[in-house]
Amino acid sequence: MPDFVFRVIDRAGAPARLAIDAVSEAEAIETIKRRGLILLGAAPRRGAGLLALFNRDIGGAPRLGADALADFTRELAAMLGAGLDLERALRFAAGTAATPRVRAIILAICDKVRDGAALWRALGHEPRSFPPFYVGLVRAGEESGALAATLEDLAELLERNRSLRAAMIAGLTYPALLALAATGAIVFLLTNVLPEFVPIFAENGVPLPATTRLLLTIGQACAASWPYALALFALAIPGIRLLLARPAPRLRFDRLVLRLPLLGALLREALAARFTRTLGTLLGNGVALVPAMAIVQNVIGNRAAALAIATAADAARHGKGLAAGLAAARLMPERTVQLLRLGEETGQLGRMALRAAAIHEERARLGVQKLVSLLVPAITIVMGGAIGFIVASLLLAMLGLDALAH
Repeated sequence: MPDFVFRVIDRAGAPARLAIDAVSEAEAIETIKRRGLILLGAAPRRGAGLLALFNRDIGGAPRLGADALADFTRELAAMLGAGLDLERALRFAAGTAATPRVRAIILAICDKVRDGAALWRALGHEPRSFPPFYVGLVRAGEESGALAATLEDLAELLERNRSLRAAMIAGLTYPALLALAATGAIVFLLTNVLPEFVPIFAENGVPLPATTRLLLTIGQACAASWPYALALFALAIPGIRLLLARPAPRLRFDRLVLRLPLLGALLREALAARFTRTLGTLLGNGVALVPAMAIVQNVIGNRAAALAIATAADAARHGKGLAAGLAAARLMPERTVQLLRLGEETGQLGRMALRAAAIHEERARLGVQKLVSLLVPAITIVMGGAIGFIVASLLLAMLGLDALAH
């Protein structure tokens, strides 16, 4: 039988790697649940190689994207809150699905629920669409009889994450496009405009100034090497992905990104927002602290932050407190540590985590606005200076031509 490898949380609350022989992945997941373990996700197989990296999200079973998952969760919560039974709510969500792929996934879940399966078990058969923390929260909601309220919390979590991600992408798109347009304009001047004047100076025997010769050399190099640069760029993308798929290089890269000026501070705020929002949602729905920390560690998306969270979870497991472990890691903003420490002291850790999340989300949005307000003028000044230098070099050469004519 095939060997399936998963990341789980064992009975002691510690993350572990587990290999299971089963006919299918669904059967392996059922085995994990029967053992009372918490499933975090599929572990990468050793020696998967470049082909697996390319095919990670290509082909195979269909999956829900982040936007579709948030919309589905909100609609299902609203239908259950309005008094519909689960099967009718699922069929309503399928009927309003944006794409046939989403509709097919929801209908597959609905069929399993109609056959008597619990919702969390039905969701567990779609691991590409529903992450472990999602399935775990739905299970807690079903077992406590508060499924609608739990789905409301999940929808809030997913929508907040989506809103923050969209705000960051939208804010940084304009500076990126401006930088791309500026680079294109400068390259066009160097490769197409400036060389047109060279025959004029050559025919009149006018020596070109040093700055003009330098710009011409740069333009010739750009014109001659752009196909190679394009090919190198195309090869660099999968190469970088393959390199960052390895734990050690990815850890160094994630640490470096968080230490960048301006951008690093913004990313730390966004990470703190995601960490506290997910932790607060898990704790508020009855998940214990240590398993909740292990789940957050695997969905945070940054290995340096995941290592800091693992250190804090170990400290909490040994009774030293969550905030103390985060403070020792020195990665999360100080505000996060202080608010979580206050939550531990008052016995309201989940509530304070959600309050911290709201603060960090707002600070991340403000940080994007400040970064854009700095980047746009900086790019404009650099672009204007570069174009001005090119024009000045051309005018200097033309002055030499005019002096020769007189």
